[in-house]
Amino acid sequence: MSTILIAGGTGLLGNRLSVLLKERGHEVLHLSRHADPKAAFQTLTWDPAKGVIDESAIARADAVINLAGAGIADARWTTARKQLIIDSRVQSAYTLLKALKHVGKAEVYLSAAAVGYYGDSGDQLVDETAPPGKGFLPESCVAWEKAIQGVAASGLRTVGFRIGIVLSAQGGALEKMLLPLKFGVNTYFGNGSQWYSWIHIDDVCGLFMSAIENKAMKGIYNAVAPNPVTNHQFATTLGKAWGGPSLLLPAPTFALRLAMGEMADVVLTGQRVSAKKALATGFAFQFPELEVALTDVLKRKI
Repeated sequence: MSTILIAGGTGLLGNRLSVLLKERGHEVLHLSRHADPKAAFQTLTWDPAKGVIDESAIARADAVINLAGAGIADARWTTARKQLIIDSRVQSAYTLLKALKHVGKAEVYLSAAAVGYYGDSGDQLVDETAPPGKGFLPESCVAWEKAIQGVAASGLRTVGFRIGIVLSAQGGALEKMLLPLKFGVNTYFGNGSQWYSWIHIDDVCGLFMSAIENKAMKGIYNAVAPNPVTNHQFATTLGKAWGGPSLLLPAPTFALRLAMGEMADVVLTGQRVSAKKALATGFAFQFPELEVALTDVLKRKI
């Protein structure tokens, strides 16, 4: 049994990963700005904005997982919000790195990253060797990965996952897409031709768990299912998995830009991302096909 420390453990991915790690017999600790004695997992405190952390958490950890960061689509992209998105990712990595150098015994550092790194890559299938795209999403991802590389430079085995759209009925992008379906309306964005690279929440958790155990894994990996789809295909498949009556309608680009500003890039741009490198590690996706993946998360409500 290993002790796994998760920063951002109370978020969508962190919560599910914590449950699955516990089922495998691991001890799971969380880092949070506020200690919660009633939490399901022991919580130790930190404040990455101030570079402050309870070093006893780091001293106990065999593996450190960093999922911390302000939500990309939680608020309009003002100048201040953009800076917070970047700072929350960079500061968390460097706070953990400082503590790891001081008291750490961890054998591996795992970090979330995002396929937004590739920008709007059109129909091109991109892998981990592709350069970053243009715009705020790639800019924030480049800064994020620079911090991940800073940890790797310390000599600690480091793995970063460029995560696609995480499929979960409990939160994230899919939960928002399900809202209009409850009123009989299904939506695609713009002309719907942008590629969406997605992954079932249990598969992305599986990749993190595999990286803990597989000591040959290091560097950057795309955390996406092997079969990306266009946004229109995604919406159509979601309607089938939902099972109820729904009318498929477009959300026009101009309306999205008016409502969301630059943040509309989150839904209007896309990346067709390769899973080849992850597959080459021997990892087997439980849910490589979209309809089966969507049906599963809706049925199990995970």
